[in-house]
Amino acid sequence: MPFDLVTIPCLSDNYAFLLRDQTSGKVALVDVPEAAPISAKLKELGWTLSEIWLTHHHPDHIQGVSDLVADHPARIVGGKADAHRLPNLDQAVADGETFQFAGHDVQVMDVSGHTVGHIALYVPDAKCVFTADSLMALGCGRLFEGTPAQMWQSMQKLMKLPKDTTVCSGHEYTQSNAKFALTVDPNNDALISRSREIDQARKNGVPTVPSKLVTELETNPFLRPDDSGIRTQLGMENATDTEVFAEIRARKDSF
Repeated sequence: MPFDLVTIPCLSDNYAFLLRDQTSGKVALVDVPEAAPISAKLKELGWTLSEIWLTHHHPDHIQGVSDLVADHPARIVGGKADAHRLPNLDQAVADGETFQFAGHDVQVMDVSGHTVGHIALYVPDAKCVFTADSLMALGCGRLFEGTPAQMWQSMQKLMKLPKDTTVCSGHEYTQSNAKFALTVDPNNDALISRSREIDQARKNGVPTVPSKLVTELETNPFLRPDDSGIRTQLGMENATDTEVFAEIRARKDSF
């Protein structure tokens, strides 16, 4: 892979990501929860920031922008539908559009649900997608603005990406997500095994993000509302996928 991908812990449980094209040396940053750890990582690596990509307007994803660009001037890209709630954008992008980063396509996907106007950014050449608070490791974002139907539609878009895609999501919530997932999918051997691995990783202080899409498809209940075991566990054998998804999200909200 002609890219370097670096995960940067920020705040109490956020992640920002650096994506570096090895050929050109250009560096993109996804989301800016806070400036200091990102500046420190850039200095440590000797990298120069080229672009900042913003997924949505929540403060824990954008509040570090002004401080960061004061020392690391960079082109800012974000969602057109969310532009009125984002720092000033150099490029506003919409669902289905593609923009260029160091000669590589970056595909823009509307993944509304957590917020309306939330975007994910898929870089096919890097085999990675930046999903922030839409698809998360063993979870999905709480629905602050959107509906279960919107979020399930967003999940379906992401599920169609190649299975070897690396999913770069925005928070270290995986351990609690695993505990919840086992309540709705208790007989899933892959989930049981993953849950143990997550516990060990967190015990060792190792991030559980990013993850692989194939692993999410096998273990993340928010991608599995059609699963017969989950439906039986919920007593929803004859419900629609959207109804099952909504029930899983409602149970997670009160978990």
